[in-house]
Amino acid sequence: MFSFFKKKSKVDPTALPELQHETPPAVPEASNTECAPPLPESTQNADTPKRSWLDRLTNKEAEASTPPVSEQAIPEVIAPPQPIAPLPVEKPTPAVVPLPTPPIVASPAPAAILEAEEYEEEIVIPAAVAAEQKRSWLTRLKTGLSKTSSNLTTLFIGAKIDDALYEELESALLVSDAGVEATQYLLNALKKKVKDERLTEAPQVKTALRSLLIALLTPLQKPMAIGKHQPLVMMIAGVNGAGKTTTIGKLAKHLQAHKQSVLLAAGDTFRAAAREQLTIWGERNNVSVIAQESGDPAAVAFDAVHSAQARGTNVVMVDTAGRLPTQLHLMDELKKVKRVIAKGMASAPHEILLVIDGNTGQNALTQVKAFDDALGLTGLVITKLDGTAKGGILAAIAITRAIPVYFIGVGEQIEDLQPFDATDFVDALLR
Repeated sequence: MFSFFKKKSKVDPTALPELQHETPPAVPEASNTECAPPLPESTQNADTPKRSWLDRLTNKEAEASTPPVSEQAIPEVIAPPQPIAPLPVEKPTPAVVPLPTPPIVASPAPAAILEAEEYEEEIVIPAAVAAEQKRSWLTRLKTGLSKTSSNLTTLFIGAKIDDALYEELESALLVSDAGVEATQYLLNALKKKVKDERLTEAPQVKTALRSLLIALLTPLQKPMAIGKHQPLVMMIAGVNGAGKTTTIGKLAKHLQAHKQSVLLAAGDTFRAAAREQLTIWGERNNVSVIAQESGDPAAVAFDAVHSAQARGTNVVMVDTAGRLPTQLHLMDELKKVKRVIAKGMASAPHEILLVIDGNTGQNALTQVKAFDDALGLTGLVITKLDGTAKGGILAAIAITRAIPVYFIGVGEQIEDLQPFDATDFVDALLR
């Protein structure tokens, strides 16, 4: 009997409410009673309000006596480090912070056309030194043109103003290779001037001839414009033996004196040692030379233009092989070089110079016509005027093809190549 009731007590549901009404174990004071879950309403009895009031009262006293949680002796918990937000970086605004001014590079390309005489103002030369250089140049020029001037100046020594004087003057002008057209122009203008001004003395006629020659040659006096293009591409042409390679070396020195950086292109791939000769001039002037062994002259010129653009060089001078105007296939090759240069730089070549030997006389006029028709010359360089009796060729060029004469040469030295000045030239002829 006893065992039966014991077994039944384990499964009798009526016994469960009694277990639920048992008083729960006392909660230690240190524990937070607010964390205990509330009892179900079905389990609350009549004294629940009183116990609840006492519990709240006890909790308030415990809260008053218990220090804040932050001051309790609890294990310190180290929070993981929080990522530090990057500081805001203020980006400079171009309108507020101006960009630094780039350094000034030597010989920058000006925006406007600057002529050689304007660069001369930047080169400070003492007045005494400049005057000495001028006198030295005039002396060399007079010495070089002495054979030409001797035929002209002796005419006016004790001469009378008559037809005999005009005939002698005509012969002297023709001998100096002034040409028929220029000689006839000067004689007619001189006769008219003598008549209008009533000149009676030979020195007066000589002075009148001087003014007429200066007026005739002044249109040829034009300084070479530098700085308009970057780089300035110059193509040098001429017949065999005119002195193209030597002239290029002297021109490089002249341009460097005007603060221009220079690059040379050895386009003469036919003449033996032409490339080596140009290289020697480059070493003298500390100038780079673009060359190819047995290469196409047009390809050499093309490479030189691109190299100058990459380096920021101011001037490129392209040397070409000497050729006669009658060699049509070689003249066509010269046209090809010009076309290829234009492919490398649309506006190039900017200067096409013809180098003329001053001793060739009237043959020089034929060269000017042929090369001008083929290439469109922009300037001339007259070399080897020292010791020549044919200095009157400039008058023939002025009458037939008034192409500017940039430089004239009266010797082998670098300083013997100088810009053409009409007054100085005529004074050297009629000294």
